[in-house]
Amino acid sequence: MAKASSWSAAPESAPVWNEARAREIIEDHLGLEGPMLPILHALQHEFGYVGEDAAPLIARALNVTRAEVHGVITFYHDFRHAPAGRHVLKLCRGESCQSMGSEELARKFLSDLAIEWGGTTADGALTVEAIYCLGLCACSPAAMMDDELIGRVDQDALAEAADQAREFVRS
Repeated sequence: MAKASSWSAAPESAPVWNEARAREIIEDHLGLEGPMLPILHALQHEFGYVGEDAAPLIARALNVTRAEVHGVITFYHDFRHAPAGRHVLKLCRGESCQSMGSEELARKFLSDLAIEWGGTTADGALTVEAIYCLGLCACSPAAMMDDELIGRVDQDALAEAADQAREFVRS
């Protein structure tokens, strides 16, 4: 069974929201065809999330309504609305993983952490997000801790991932 391994270091924390920097990012992407998604991805890359302060800036720049921007942000699961924890664990909810028990596994894990999907542990160590396919169907159920794939996930592997995320917060 593939287990979570030791991650070399916690990811750098994202910078705090900065409206001037957000405006620069938006301006840099305006020349693209269909710039809304590239703008949203760039903002999330820069700040770690797309906060509600971003919608009016994007709407004004693209000459669309804030509701349209909000609709795009909320439609795509990849966009966070608040900063993530120091580590992000994505649990696959695709059909192959579901058939191998991922839903019950996730339900118990989230309950043990006392969070919901997309939530972050109280210590800020771990955010747990749903993903709908990792392409690791032959090793279902699957997960991804930060950028590292974990196949044949079970409760022990999830507990180990959570413990390792907490270790980095303490160190």
